[in-house]
Amino acid sequence: MSWAIAEEHPLTPDLELLFQRHTADMHADTPPESIHMMDKGELAAPGIRFFVLREDGAPLAMGAYKRIDATHAEIKSMHVLTEARGRGLSKAMLEHLLAEARKDGFTRLSLETGVQPTFIAARALYDRAGFVECPPFEGYWDDPNSIFMTKVLA
Repeated sequence: MSWAIAEEHPLTPDLELLFQRHTADMHADTPPESIHMMDKGELAAPGIRFFVLREDGAPLAMGAYKRIDATHAEIKSMHVLTEARGRGLSKAMLEHLLAEARKDGFTRLSLETGVQPTFIAARALYDRAGFVECPPFEGYWDDPNSIFMTKVLA
């Protein structure tokens, strides 16, 4: 089996399972006022690049980044289907987002993630990739349910 990552439109019909699972995970143990995910319609807005990892045509993972300003972007909507986890697909998607952000001229990539158990693996992935904790940025506030991380892109 082979997989590939490509930029796609978030309203593509066969991505529905990815969005359903992502939404369910975000709502699993996070208070509603602390959920900062963007829905698929919001991800179709200008200034956002949205990518899908497919294996033999089937969508297994998604990730996006949103332009904050000319040098700074934010990772949004990273998700890998549960049944596809443990194969390095999250790492591959993150590396793809980092490479594309660099190509787009961004020198900093930031993210918000949760403190709940659901997000332990994600926080470890970002930590291994060189992201460090930072204060809230671009429209966020000091939320006890959120961790903010950033990485300078070389």
